[in-house]
Amino acid sequence: MYQSNPLTIAELLDETVARYGDQEGVVYPERNLRWTYRQFREECNRVAKGLLNLGVRKGSHLAMWATNHPEWLLTQFASGKAGAVLVTVNTNYRTKELEYLLQQSDAETLILMESYQGASYVEMIQEICPELNQCKPGDLQSKRLPRLKNVILIEGERREGMFIWEDLIKLGEEGRDEDLYLREASLTPDDVINMQYTSGTTGFPKGVMLSHTNIIHNAQSITERMKLTANDRLCIPVPFFHCFGCVMGTLASVARGATMVPIIKFDPLIVLETIESEKCTAIHGVPTMFIAELNHPEFHRYDLSSLRTGIMAGSNCPREVMKRVMEVMGVQEITIAYGQTESSPVITQTQRNDSIKCRVETVGRALPGVEVKVIDPETGLEVTQGIQGEVCTRGPLVMKGYYKMREATELAIDKEGWLHTGDLGALDSEGYLCITGRLKDMIIRGGENIYPREIEEFLYTHPQILDVQVVGIPDEKYGEKVAAFIRVVEGITLTAAEVISYCDGRIAHFKIPRTIHFVDTYPMTASGKVQKYKLRDLAGELHHF
Repeated sequence: MYQSNPLTIAELLDETVARYGDQEGVVYPERNLRWTYRQFREECNRVAKGLLNLGVRKGSHLAMWATNHPEWLLTQFASGKAGAVLVTVNTNYRTKELEYLLQQSDAETLILMESYQGASYVEMIQEICPELNQCKPGDLQSKRLPRLKNVILIEGERREGMFIWEDLIKLGEEGRDEDLYLREASLTPDDVINMQYTSGTTGFPKGVMLSHTNIIHNAQSITERMKLTANDRLCIPVPFFHCFGCVMGTLASVARGATMVPIIKFDPLIVLETIESEKCTAIHGVPTMFIAELNHPEFHRYDLSSLRTGIMAGSNCPREVMKRVMEVMGVQEITIAYGQTESSPVITQTQRNDSIKCRVETVGRALPGVEVKVIDPETGLEVTQGIQGEVCTRGPLVMKGYYKMREATELAIDKEGWLHTGDLGALDSEGYLCITGRLKDMIIRGGENIYPREIEEFLYTHPQILDVQVVGIPDEKYGEKVAAFIRVVEGITLTAAEVISYCDGRIAHFKIPRTIHFVDTYPMTASGKVQKYKLRDLAGELHHF
């Protein structure tokens, strides 16, 4: 339920340790790592003191670029204790996106892993900051990123200009407990503590500023709907850099004293093995993850009878998938959640005993302490039950705003405090919300939010592309995929393979168009606007690349 006496992350962890200190708090089967909640807090304190000794100030920005490593989890709660704003970085980002995020966020510290899926994170940051090769750790003077001072590598060999994780731990061991207590005492629940980047229709990602209150309220509320307790063990295969991972997963576990069982990198077989070996009672995931688990050739080898509850979110859940998750996988009390990063992230959620029909046709009811209304997009007036309109929400879940983007913030949150989601939906007589579409042209691919304008802006930089329109089209595996309609410069021949090659390594793989069509003109309205819905229809008729 909504916490009427809001807490900071440090206070929340302290409360959990007071109640459940000797219970298992964190388990990484892949690393053979087990911490009780008391041990977990000790580790977090060590990292937090290391950050203080590194010069991390209250309110300074710390970016984390890694998969679900233990160091990510420690950094999340250590930064919360130190009062630093944790800036989460998508693991699929490449140089262009990374540079923009670090620059726009004013990040002073970057913690990163060595590489991911064949892409070297180290080489990317060295490309952006070549000065790393000629500086001492902590003394970076970057021309392109003037605010960035500290780069910390959590694995691999020591590199020029970078600290390694062990350096941070050593600094923490030299730190004073009193300094950390003073820092924690200076924090308030209303302070911004987390910043997640979400793309926008303007084409550039926006830093969503979330406070302790924002994300703790969400964590407490969603676990109330799941009836999660200290007896539960939550398998977390969703990425920490999303709110799904670091709010609905890790923070939610701490809010109830449940055991966190993170998966470092999603692999359906590892998820199945982990559920069986750790007797997990709860599992999170986007529909594509559940599909991958259910369809794994070795699925039937594993005993999943311990499963009870969890959350499915990120995109619409097909009825047959929901039935199989409940009946074949045994997650009878699985819930559906809806929201967005700007709402910390969950707005509505189903009950654990709602019917299958309710779980596939609605996204549940508003969380405790949260208001939801549906308005006419033209007039701004609230519509009656069953009528489609724009979904708006208000309450302790609404972000503080977009970092350094006042106009965008004012467009998103009106003067009465209502967050305008840009989603279309309708409320029924019992308060259940049904999402019917999007005002925005956002594409949702396997739980990843993709904004066409961002991809269009990037493709415009190709010297042979005259114009481009990006839309989302249906995809059996991911729900939607990216399609691009391209006009090339006159007299030039361009191939789909060349366009994909241009994107590769420059933008995240999930944003790269997989269906590419070359056209001479676009369907237009009388006022000269491109009719994207006609392009979507056309894409279905044409040959897919």
